[in-house]
Amino acid sequence: MKVLVIKTSSLGDVIHTLPALTDAAEAIPEIRFDWVVEEAFAEVPAWHPAVDRVIPVAIRRWRKNLWKTWRSGEWKQCKQHLSAEQYDAVIDAQGLLKSAWLIRHTRYKADACFGLDKASAREPGAARFYKRPLAVAKGQHAVARTRQLFASALGYSLPAQKGKYGLVFDVEHDNTVVLLHGTTWESKLWPEIYWQQIATRLHESGYRVLVPWGNESEQQRAKRLASASHAEVLPRMSLTELARTLASAAGCVSVDTGLGHLAAAVGTPTVSMFGPTDAGLTGFYGENQKALQADFHCSPCMLRECTYADDPAYSVVPPCFESLPSEAVYEQLQKLVAGGHAS
Repeated sequence: MKVLVIKTSSLGDVIHTLPALTDAAEAIPEIRFDWVVEEAFAEVPAWHPAVDRVIPVAIRRWRKNLWKTWRSGEWKQCKQHLSAEQYDAVIDAQGLLKSAWLIRHTRYKADACFGLDKASAREPGAARFYKRPLAVAKGQHAVARTRQLFASALGYSLPAQKGKYGLVFDVEHDNTVVLLHGTTWESKLWPEIYWQQIATRLHESGYRVLVPWGNESEQQRAKRLASASHAEVLPRMSLTELARTLASAAGCVSVDTGLGHLAAAVGTPTVSMFGPTDAGLTGFYGENQKALQADFHCSPCMLRECTYADDPAYSVVPPCFESLPSEAVYEQLQKLVAGGHAS
């Protein structure tokens, strides 16, 4: 059985889809997958043993210059890749118009085109593109919803146990702790003073502290953190290199960011801080994960910019993170590290 999965972005969403593939592979041993994904995250699906072909798309980049995309032939080549094979089923696990639109260029048997129905999808209009829209209740963790979608589409019973990512990285565990400080929302940034404090405390406890980065602003923050503590700034890495670094680490501290989901996927004991977002819906899924939700009257607010950013009444910004100081995070990390890596 050959199935095409459409889950293009973001990094966390792509990682959240992996347990559904593991479920399907255990229920239907002969099943194989191709996967349509944004080019920036194309490494991730290839890690799963049930994936044969990764079809990268660049919707984010293409939308910035449609004429250049058309003239370059990139879109024509993409359509050729999408239609190269007739699939036993196509599953849009994204539930957005941009992902549903890609289905028009795929080939599948009978009516075997699945996605979330209009009451379940993030963008209800996407359901019109599916031959068989399926209901999956909202208010659940993203991993649980995706697992339910795949089970309903492919006709197997959903396993009762916690989902498994199915990733295996052959690494030796070391005495490092990785600090994942970067995120796209300003409101999700843990205060720099807290990062400096926990990096210093970890170093004093005998850990080697590593700080990755993905863009210039993150690099500058990483350098400031290193200069104020004994942390080491890592060179720019591919997702696969970061996955291996995280898989070998003793532990990780993270804000709500895609790389934190990667840490969970490779089994790294991770403490994560959630202020404006809801850990119950998009927290890091896996063993040895501890999500700390801010105790503040408007958390989770789901706002990209904090409404209290300029309020002098609070000692840190965003002020919701006052309830998650470095010492509390350090204590939680020590408990997780004592438990070790997930098997």
